[in-house]
Amino acid sequence: MTPTNSAEQDLEEALALVSRTPAGDGATGDGTGGHRAAAWHRARELALHAGAGAKARTHRVPLSDALGEVLAEPLDALTDLPSFDTSAMDGWAVAGPGPWSVRDGDGVLAGAERPGPLTDGEAVRIATGARIPADTTAVIRSEHCRESGGQLYADRPVLTGQDIRPRGQECRSGDLLLPPGSLVTPAVLGLAAAAGYDELSTRPRPRVEILVLGDELLTEGRPHDGLIRDALSPMLGPWLTRLGAEVIGTRRLGDDPAGAKALLEAVTTSTADVLVTTGGTASGPVDHVRPVLEQAGAGLLVDGVAVRPGHPMLLARVGDRADGRHVVGLPGNPLAAVSGLLTLAEPLLRALAGRRPRPRYTAPVQSDVPGHPYDTRLVPVVLDDEHAVPLRYHGPAMLRGVAAADALAVVPPRGARSGQDLEILDLPWVSGGCFT
Repeated sequence: MTPTNSAEQDLEEALALVSRTPAGDGATGDGTGGHRAAAWHRARELALHAGAGAKARTHRVPLSDALGEVLAEPLDALTDLPSFDTSAMDGWAVAGPGPWSVRDGDGVLAGAERPGPLTDGEAVRIATGARIPADTTAVIRSEHCRESGGQLYADRPVLTGQDIRPRGQECRSGDLLLPPGSLVTPAVLGLAAAAGYDELSTRPRPRVEILVLGDELLTEGRPHDGLIRDALSPMLGPWLTRLGAEVIGTRRLGDDPAGAKALLEAVTTSTADVLVTTGGTASGPVDHVRPVLEQAGAGLLVDGVAVRPGHPMLLARVGDRADGRHVVGLPGNPLAAVSGLLTLAEPLLRALAGRRPRPRYTAPVQSDVPGHPYDTRLVPVVLDDEHAVPLRYHGPAMLRGVAAADALAVVPPRGARSGQDLEILDLPWVSGGCFT
């Protein structure tokens, strides 16, 4: 696997440079009402910078609630670590050269009060993590010494300071442990606790509301009589959660005027930072998303993407750049919706959460992969030790391929040859989800 570099541009520059080329040169004319589509990489840049331009929110939360969020303030050491000289091993604390006389008693245990100092030629049992008595020369591991007749003998040379963790070895009070923008992982929680924190100042997860559009969707049972199961509601919530979002609700709206009215109300009044809609992004008679966005005064940042599947996807902003609400419009076909999640929702949510873009990397594809004449393709793949192996069942309405996949491979226009390096988009549960 080979890492690649990602270009960083200001949002306004990205908006100015967004690809809107004529159909047949990286654009999609079908399914988007004649709108010319953004190139795939440009669409992802736009989504990233749209999120980065939003006003950052912060809150203070207990350590137990900070996992997966991003530090809003530096994590400075509140104390020396360790805060006192401690034993790094179970064994004996000794003073001066041996052999040593063994002090009576149970020895020094972790968490006990400060022990009395050692006199020259004295030894006392000590546990890992216990305070070092004053005037200690070294700690000898239990397996490196022997006790006989009240005397302790070392089996090997003893070095001054061995197996003692001195105060401040890891950090001194006030040291910068982690900068703002660091992701709070389980290890960060442990470090914060060790440094004396009970709460952390973090950027909260972006709040997302999901709106599933369509009259043809069933919520239970088998498909019948022209009706199909809603495959997106069960999938989108957990997927967005793994991308670091807080999903505050999922609603189903019809394709009738009442559904369009409910969609307009959600776009203009939802408390979510991001609305994710499914279906209705094309130009059919009941595709309401674009007309509703226009009625709401939304600005389209991405109006179609030159990618298959998923070309009618869109990204819009309602309100100003800093305080506005974003709308990610996903196509209704399941794999096309997945394409929209990875193209627009993931970079937008990462930026809103204050997380760095995911590192880009490539892998050689195992076999030839057909391409679209002008558009990028996203193809489900399994990753082995050496290759990205393309999977069957990659049509826009199919989930069978992506359900078995580790990632999606980014196939350029006109396809890829066997052995060619392709950019890889990890699926969030394969790459560690919200901790990456």
